[in-house]
Amino acid sequence: MRNSRGLAVTAAAVAALGLAAPAAVARDGMGVNPSNIVALPSVIARGGQLTITVDGCPAGGTASSDAFPSTTLTPINGANRTAKGTATVSQNARPGSHSITVNCNGRTLTNPTAFTVIGGVRGGLGGSSSSGATPTDMAIGGGLVAAALLGGGVFWMRRRSERQAA
Repeated sequence: MRNSRGLAVTAAAVAALGLAAPAAVARDGMGVNPSNIVALPSVIARGGQLTITVDGCPAGGTASSDAFPSTTLTPINGANRTAKGTATVSQNARPGSHSITVNCNGRTLTNPTAFTVIGGVRGGLGGSSSSGATPTDMAIGGGLVAAALLGGGVFWMRRRSERQAA
């Protein structure tokens, strides 16, 4: 009984392996589809360089987005079916999330939120002034000085009255 159970388990394992082998061979054939589009860094400023890596693109291809011009993807030596390219984000790219569409082996794949462009900071004087203190600054400072003098006078008068009582 024990041998027949082991034989049944072994037969089931061999059958599963035999059924899976043709699928693995078909996957390794020329019908490779692009997959896994990765853009690094995932958050970038305008004018920055973006590295795009795509799996399933053994012969290379192109990558495009509304934030940069079409970029060539070249196969990576030693990497299995992976291609890589570098794109420069346009100076006028709108801030927010952007997609990347890849064309490899006549097939396309899109990553709708591949990277995010951050906007620049608007420079300027902001809240500073170059003409000295404003009337509001003077009023606030004068009020603080007056409060300090009043508080010091009250403290001094209390100390003086304590000494006279003793």
